[in-house]
Amino acid sequence: MSTTRSSLRAAKISTLDGRITVHCMFNPENYTVKKTNHYDDGEELRTPQKPVFKRYGRSSLTLSKLIFDTYETGADLTATTNKLWDLMRPADPSNPESDPPEVKFEWSTFSFQAFVSELSINYKLFDKDGNPVRAEVSITFKESEDPTRHPHQRQNPTSGGGPMQQVRRVVQGDRLDLIAADEYGDATRWRVIAEHNHITNPRALRPGQLITIPPL
Repeated sequence: MSTTRSSLRAAKISTLDGRITVHCMFNPENYTVKKTNHYDDGEELRTPQKPVFKRYGRSSLTLSKLIFDTYETGADLTATTNKLWDLMRPADPSNPESDPPEVKFEWSTFSFQAFVSELSINYKLFDKDGNPVRAEVSITFKESEDPTRHPHQRQNPTSGGGPMQQVRRVVQGDRLDLIAADEYGDATRWRVIAEHNHITNPRALRPGQLITIPPL
């Protein structure tokens, strides 16, 4: 399992065919999932009517201020950023009219299957030769799966859907019993969270650590 420079589980962006994989050295501080359904609201009519549903919109996932840094390692930063640009290029290099590759963003139990619709890379630090060693990336994904499903719901091979799971970031002072009381209303349920996340020492939670809150 790849980890970030701060030893947290790394987020990953990869093509479905496995040709391109990018691990995030620093995970995003947050992410935004947005969805817009489409209605005919009858604005052109003299008498307003109840909006008429037309079609489901696809969810989009936006990651802002995703940091890539090779200052300490001396690695070629553009080798990583070029992989990100490749996610917006034709999947078949021999066919310039082919679609871009379908990708998956994964972080802990959160998985989002999509196409990259927007990418911005801001190079912020350079070495003595002018080579970039730090970049801040903003990237937006457009959902490619069934737009009626919940964006945090993983597909189940047999039923087409699975139980919804929540991901929570540990903050200073968090304990499993306090988290269980907050999430389940019952502090004694902390073992459910510990077992699901393979936590053997409930007192060793680290600020910034991601844990999954399974449904009861």
